[in-house]
Amino acid sequence: MENSQAISKEQLEAKKDKDPIVKVLMKVFWILLAVTLIEVGLALAHFELGFLHRDVLNGLFILLTFVKAFYIVAEFMHFKHEKKALVLIILIPLFFLMWGIGATMWEGSATLEGRENVKTVIHSSTAWDNYMHNLEKEKDQ
Repeated sequence: MENSQAISKEQLEAKKDKDPIVKVLMKVFWILLAVTLIEVGLALAHFELGFLHRDVLNGLFILLTFVKAFYIVAEFMHFKHEKKALVLIILIPLFFLMWGIGATMWEGSATLEGRENVKTVIHSSTAWDNYMHNLEKEKDQ
């Protein structure tokens, strides 16, 4: 006797195609795949053709990474279904954290650039390093 509750293979495939969760997951999959392919394509274009300056490329990679992170957090962690207040409680501090990291990196690169532009006298604790520094100084003059 055959179970009346059994589902045929065709019915299972039809049900799977109509399932809204599968549609949402496939949409997220294709978006993440497209963004990843764009990132890989930009990296290969940069290394092979010298396409875009490295700083612009890094900015694009950061932006595309945020796009991927948004889709992962929104769908798989169900963040887009939360109440707006909870979303703001998480996103506002995250924004300030990212701003702080960016400001620190900006300040650090300015400090490094300032140090590289200023010529200072180097005094070492070892006599050999001082001797070599004096030899280099004499060559420059």
